[in-house]
Amino acid sequence: MRARGIRNGRSAASAVISARLSDHVALEARADGKILVDFGGYSIGLGTFSADAGGRARELRTGLPLAALGRSRRKSDKELELLVRRLARQGFLEYRLRRAGTGDDLLVIEPQVADYWPRAAPLADADTLVLSRFAYLRRRGSELVLESPRAGALFRICDPDIAAALAALTTPQPVQQLRRKHGAAGLELLALLLDCQILFKAKAADGGLRPSEGDHDLVLWDFHDLLFHSRSTEGRHANPIGGTYPHAGAIAPLPAVRPRWPGNKIDLSDAATTPAPLSTVAQLLRARHSTRSFDDGEPVTLAELAQFLDGTARVLSSGESPIDEGGGGPVVGYTARPYPSAGASYELELYLAVNLCARLERGFYHYDAGAHALTLISAATPELEALLAAGQAAMGAPALPQILITIAARFGRMSWKYSSLAYRLILEDAGVLLQSFYLMTAGLGLGGCAVGIANIDLFARLTGIAFHVEGPVGQFALGGITRSRNPTAR
Repeated sequence: MRARGIRNGRSAASAVISARLSDHVALEARADGKILVDFGGYSIGLGTFSADAGGRARELRTGLPLAALGRSRRKSDKELELLVRRLARQGFLEYRLRRAGTGDDLLVIEPQVADYWPRAAPLADADTLVLSRFAYLRRRGSELVLESPRAGALFRICDPDIAAALAALTTPQPVQQLRRKHGAAGLELLALLLDCQILFKAKAADGGLRPSEGDHDLVLWDFHDLLFHSRSTEGRHANPIGGTYPHAGAIAPLPAVRPRWPGNKIDLSDAATTPAPLSTVAQLLRARHSTRSFDDGEPVTLAELAQFLDGTARVLSSGESPIDEGGGGPVVGYTARPYPSAGASYELELYLAVNLCARLERGFYHYDAGAHALTLISAATPELEALLAAGQAAMGAPALPQILITIAARFGRMSWKYSSLAYRLILEDAGVLLQSFYLMTAGLGLGGCAVGIANIDLFARLTGIAFHVEGPVGQFALGGITRSRNPTAR
């Protein structure tokens, strides 16, 4: 693959992009033409291919130039392109940008999203490029990597001159000037970075670099908040996530209860001679527990779901107020709901992936908290199936959850007011809402379980909303349990 759309320059490119297998992946070509990919003790079949295509697939171990794909009408070449595309969709490839002639790596591109494919964004001499405020360089082991929470790939820098060139792009640079400094190979790199939104085209008319980058919703994000959101969820990075016990061999686990501080101990059990009976809230707090296995023979009903949502998330009242007492600022709308929220922002929205619910069609719904109503967004889709399956896998459950509630945040609602701590406040609100879910399930005699992992890219595909505009910050599985064995059921 060569950079496309670079005008007013030499047509001959001096850098080549090649695809190669990631280090943890191996191809297995069988005598019957079937090709499998082996990774981590698992195998996935990629299809049946000709002997010629299978033989050329060995080039993927060292690097197969992408420029050759899609240009030939030969059957084996088309088969090879199909194989490479399938490997790319599964995240089994990385890409090398090399100098033509010497073969030296300038950088290695590591995909972070499943559909990444290296593309060179069009550049013109009149364009002005600048580094994204979300981009950052860091050491990873003995490597230098360039990342951004907005990017579909990270770039492993192999040539130290590239790092120096990137440092110069902290201020806007005209493409014409960059062409003279770095030549065609440098422009191809810049075109790849522009496609990944690590660079962007600055526009003087926008009144500053921050408004020039992305849409108005992106303006509201601080760097650390967007990075934390994208890296602490699934969907936009390829790092291990979840209960992987990364330090089990190096550090002993901390005790479940902190060792007691030295000094006099005051035993609170003796503080009251006649303990008062537990309130209903205290009883629910003690009855609350996580349920991962639901009774599909007695699923949650629409009436129970309505009561659950009414008691935890419904809008109780609404009003407006200016942001200052003098009334000179903009007027902001507020609501009151059953749970507390920082600054009465109530930025959280509920989306329900319904697998099994009496009197409710299977599908993906949004809960309208103001109208206390459900709106069907989509019926059965591959994304809905993937969402439910991911919830099951995260809980280690024997079956799909009956209802998987995604707690999504309208990020701008919080960051419009708060600086530096907006995302932290959103997570605190989500934690409060999850506790409310647990108390309500205990009160209704239902089962529930908080789910620690959500896929922000999958949610974006289901809703059509960009991940930085509205996205998951928590999930909760809800379902019916065997009523005859549940003393709190009603």
